[in-house]
Amino acid sequence: MERIKEAIEKARAGEAVLKSQRLAPVAVVRPEVSRVDGHPPSPAPDAPLDFTYTRTKVERPDLAHLEKHRIIAHLKDHPNSWMFDSLRTQVLQRMEENGWKVVAVTSPTLNSGKTVVSINLAISIAQRLQRTALLLDFDLRRPSVAKYLGLNATVSLNDVLQRGADVADAMVNPGFERLVVLPTKQAAERPSELLASPRVAELLAELRVRYADRVVVVDLPPALAADDVLAVLPHVDCVLFVVGSGISSEKEIEAAQRRLSKAPLVGVVLNMDASNAANAYY
Repeated sequence: MERIKEAIEKARAGEAVLKSQRLAPVAVVRPEVSRVDGHPPSPAPDAPLDFTYTRTKVERPDLAHLEKHRIIAHLKDHPNSWMFDSLRTQVLQRMEENGWKVVAVTSPTLNSGKTVVSINLAISIAQRLQRTALLLDFDLRRPSVAKYLGLNATVSLNDVLQRGADVADAMVNPGFERLVVLPTKQAAERPSELLASPRVAELLAELRVRYADRVVVVDLPPALAADDVLAVLPHVDCVLFVVGSGISSEKEIEAAQRRLSKAPLVGVVLNMDASNAANAYY
């Protein structure tokens, strides 16, 4: 618990500050399988999407829908976008130092904002020219990635894990180059058992080695939601812990940390904090 407390205190002191929006601005602190063959600039809303993929479905982003769900890392003129870039830089530095490829994002309890952080982090990572990002929605109880990104998933992780579909058919590019998403369309039956299955282990092993420049971001369920997270932890390299300010109690944070103790902690995000997080430079 001490390292969690220390990270949160450093965050509040301004070591790394992120902002998000709910009904009003709030703060977030501290935080095929196909291959892109060409890397055109990110398109304007009315421009044609001309990314070159061998198989991955490409969908046009609805920018208003994204911002409504606090997905803003792609908006470089947004006053809060830089905060996810700051989080990205810190996470990538730790991962590169340790040779890590797969980072899981979780929280102690519901409504902490882990999915918003996961998506914005993946978008920001994909903006690095020397990196590609793969975002996996492994929250099989309350999948939200497709909803927040506005994706129309005809084939999804449900089909890959439960019906033997080819993972390449489930991959979607959400309109940002170098980013691919493996969405989950609907809540799965027996999610703990499904996440503990050999198919999940094989899938994560395959995705981590397919491309040398790829960073895999896994949106996991909250740590205290059954034993889902425990089933996946052996197959990830590190964990980004999202704590909702005023959402989780100290006892819940302590219990979640115990569950995550077998995986290295790459960082802590204090989400929905009310402190001032303005960037004086901008």
